[in-house]
Amino acid sequence: MDGHVLPMEDQEDQASADDLLLWVLVWSELAAFGILLAGFLVVGFLQADAFASARSHLNPLLAGINTLVLLTSGWQAALAARPAASMTTRRRALALAALFGLGFVAIKLFEYSTEIGAAGLPQFGAFFELYFLITGFHLLHVAFGSAILLLVAWRPSPGNIVLITTLWHVIDLVWIVMFPLVYLV
Repeated sequence: MDGHVLPMEDQEDQASADDLLLWVLVWSELAAFGILLAGFLVVGFLQADAFASARSHLNPLLAGINTLVLLTSGWQAALAARPAASMTTRRRALALAALFGLGFVAIKLFEYSTEIGAAGLPQFGAFFELYFLITGFHLLHVAFGSAILLLVAWRPSPGNIVLITTLWHVIDLVWIVMFPLVYLV
């Protein structure tokens, strides 16, 4: 037997283990962001005036544009994950998903540059501490995920494509929940 080819039963066991690890990672990410957002909401309730005042220093239009950029990236990731897609289409879609992800990072960093001045003002309470913690944690996920998308585009395999596109959609989902809670509530 060739050392590189697993018997069918072993391949099924490996795929099952891979699926389990993927979903453990997905749920742990959702739990981590859920806890952060719940804390943001609780502190926002306790410091309602400070949070309302601090929100006036955010740019919801820029965040809305960034939402469209990230959703476009997710759409490209979905195209890459289609079983019928050719390898060329998958590579191109993964690379575009990464480029839109990096576009999100650039826009967010520009947004941060306009908000950092208000961050240290005491009248805003804990708003900006939590804002930068939550959005910065998400930003790190987008930046790292973009790098992984490019890596998988360079050396694609079906399992890696499913893994990164699933995680990419989790990153999208987190932002879709985060955007209205942080910018609009």
